[in-house]
Amino acid sequence: MFDICVLGLGYIGLPTASIFATKGKKVLGVDVVPHVVQTINEGRIHIEEPDLDILVRAAVQSGNLTAATAPQPAATFIVAVPTPFHHGDGTNLPDLSFVEAATRSLAPVVKKGDLIILESTSPVGTTELMRDWLLDACGGQFTEEDFLFAHCPERILPGQMLKELVSNDRIAGGLTAEASEKAKELYETFCSAEIFTTDARTAEMAKLTENSYRDVNIAFANELSMVCDSLNIDVWELIQLANRHPRVKILQPGPGVGGHCIAVDPWFIVAACPDRARLIRTAREVNDSKPNHVIEQVKERAERFRKPVIACLGLAFKADVDDLRESPSLHIAEQLADLYGEELIVCEPHIQELPKSLIGKAKLEPADEAIKRADIVLLLVDHKPFKKLPKRILDQRVVIDTRGCWK
Repeated sequence: MFDICVLGLGYIGLPTASIFATKGKKVLGVDVVPHVVQTINEGRIHIEEPDLDILVRAAVQSGNLTAATAPQPAATFIVAVPTPFHHGDGTNLPDLSFVEAATRSLAPVVKKGDLIILESTSPVGTTELMRDWLLDACGGQFTEEDFLFAHCPERILPGQMLKELVSNDRIAGGLTAEASEKAKELYETFCSAEIFTTDARTAEMAKLTENSYRDVNIAFANELSMVCDSLNIDVWELIQLANRHPRVKILQPGPGVGGHCIAVDPWFIVAACPDRARLIRTAREVNDSKPNHVIEQVKERAERFRKPVIACLGLAFKADVDDLRESPSLHIAEQLADLYGEELIVCEPHIQELPKSLIGKAKLEPADEAIKRADIVLLLVDHKPFKKLPKRILDQRVVIDTRGCWK
């Protein structure tokens, strides 16, 4: 029997499973994609993250990490599967189908006393739903007192995952006090920071609150940038000057907000309390509108060219990662591809082939080659290679810098 079974081997599940394994735990990692399972069992990785390949290789070679497509009996089960949301009809509703499927898949292998942890960022009440789904799937074989359920949200930043996995404070929120304590004891295996215990609903809300706070502050910067565009003011200089005030710390604007956390989690709060979460909703709407503002800037400048060649620098949702989830940069590139077709060149140093949505619609080229051919250079992500480009390469080009990278 395994010590831990981790369901979902993506950006959260894989590093979590691997670090437990390097601390001596016998870990089974579960993913529904056979290619992912095969890759990990070979000691390799399918996602890009600094030093994750070293950690996974060590975990697999130690014999403590094994991957499979279905769960097996374990003392603890950790669910780290996606929790996306659906756009439509003016609503943004959370999709818990992956969490439900993962939970129900445990029915054949769970036993009395098992600890079941939800790491996926989820709406308030999801841990309780997991309990109900599992009891239903077990067909009356168990009662709710037979299992320990807890929510322990991750707090790690892509690009710094392995460092923050160990050094960031954690929250262990159980459906019972015993579940909270058991979860805390488990994460003390590798977490050097403080672990706070609370109830599951507070833990769920804490993660949503953290990302909504970031979203609201980014929305202020993005809205400010659009105001400054209308008033012909350099927003980068303005923010630099305003931040000289000892109690002002305005964030940097960008082309929108992406990633699986900040661009998603606030909608979970809005969906739960639509009449109360007015500021959170407005911030989301501001950030969701920023890509359209960028597209309008491109269209306005493209009018001076008969057949403009446009180079889009960056597709990832943030700098120096390969993660395209909810990326405003990818959304902008898709819209521009529909407008300008093969005259669009995209540059993304962290991928080797075009995303499916751009295949046949745009070209993928290195940045220096793309800029040489371009009339308009649109910087969407401040990747390190873009920052190092010599400024003379931008001469005679129309430059739209959404990140203030070349200021």
